[in-house]
Amino acid sequence: MKKLALLCTILLFISCKKDEAQKESLYPETQKTPQQIQLELGQEIFDGKGNCFSCHKPDQKIIGPSITEIANIYIEQKGDMVAFLKGKAEPIVDPAQYEVMKTNFSITKNLPEEELKALEAYFFSFAK
Repeated sequence: MKKLALLCTILLFISCKKDEAQKESLYPETQKTPQQIQLELGQEIFDGKGNCFSCHKPDQKIIGPSITEIANIYIEQKGDMVAFLKGKAEPIVDPAQYEVMKTNFSITKNLPEEELKALEAYFFSFAK
């Protein structure tokens, strides 16, 4: 009787593991990496409360420089985008547009560090 109970327990355990594996294979899009989650958060901030989209586009200058240009310059010059968005670093991309950008510091200064880093990661994803 004990052997039968043990065997049933083992079979139940194995079948539960198979169900979990099947669920994971049926929905692979739910398995996001931390980088994907950070990029999605960065894009959400860019398109939403960060209001970045109103001046910046991925590959063309509108009011401000393109995201690609910003990312490339920050990477090349090892700039600190988060410090800039907090208003604690000098502009390195387009200093002539600095006064226009300063108006947005009222938004970016109040964003949590995690959101600023996600925004930076989103920009860096456009680097060539």
